[in-house]
Amino acid sequence: MNRFFQGWYFKCSTGSENIAFIPAVHDNGTDRSVSLQIITNNGSFSISFPEIVFDRLQNTIRMGDNTFSPKGIRLAVQSETIQAHGSVRFSNHQQLTRDIMGPFRYIPFMQCSHKIYSMSHSVNGRITINGMAYIFSDGDGYLEGDKGYSFPSEYLWTQCHFPGGSLMLSAGDIPMPGFHFTGIIAAIIIDGQEYRLATYSGARVQCMGNHSITIRQGKYSLSAKLIQQKAFPLHAPHKGDMSRFIRESPSCIAKYHFSLGDTALLHFQSDLASFEYEYH
Repeated sequence: MNRFFQGWYFKCSTGSENIAFIPAVHDNGTDRSVSLQIITNNGSFSISFPEIVFDRLQNTIRMGDNTFSPKGIRLAVQSETIQAHGSVRFSNHQQLTRDIMGPFRYIPFMQCSHKIYSMSHSVNGRITINGMAYIFSDGDGYLEGDKGYSFPSEYLWTQCHFPGGSLMLSAGDIPMPGFHFTGIIAAIIIDGQEYRLATYSGARVQCMGNHSITIRQGKYSLSAKLIQQKAFPLHAPHKGDMSRFIRESPSCIAKYHFSLGDTALLHFQSDLASFEYEYH
């Protein structure tokens, strides 16, 4: 019985609002299904499709008349709950120097593996969702993906653009045969300079709770705190089946601080942060 899922997360910002598009394929060992989730500042929507076509040469995902790739998105969605159409183009991708999973990418039985395709890129075009037009003129984009068979039972994830850069941080419970540990991956790009904090580089959680986290790696410290959320439900994988519900704030108020010793490299608050907090 082969249970699995693979999903991609395309985040597009107009500068005042965020929209995320999440195409995915999932198999619970008996049935295979395909879905597209769309989350905006006003709500979340899920649409089923009969199949998904992934062109590895073109690095393109096709679901019906919808296309997703690092070059852009073309939408043509018509369902009882959502009508979405239009297109956006991506350019000037900012990629990490190496895989965010580090040596963990070689472990075949990982519950969930993460991939960052672009920390930041330009978004241009127009998309209309349920009659509301979203205009992207040099907006900010972010692209990541996950695959495995389940999301962690508990985890925190956040991503945010800021003037001159972008960051992402994720921490979650990682099961291994006979034990669990808290895995951390974080990437920060400031004016072209890449910083990375991760479990495989010695990063550890210093404190976590109340929708906030602080991690430390040597003299580096990174903290993120959710100040005000506006969360909507999304389907998430559990043993290959999209039976779990999580809640994501596509655009919320969050505060970030990144320092090297006593020197603050980054300190800001944003109302365009994206945040998921699934700790109990």
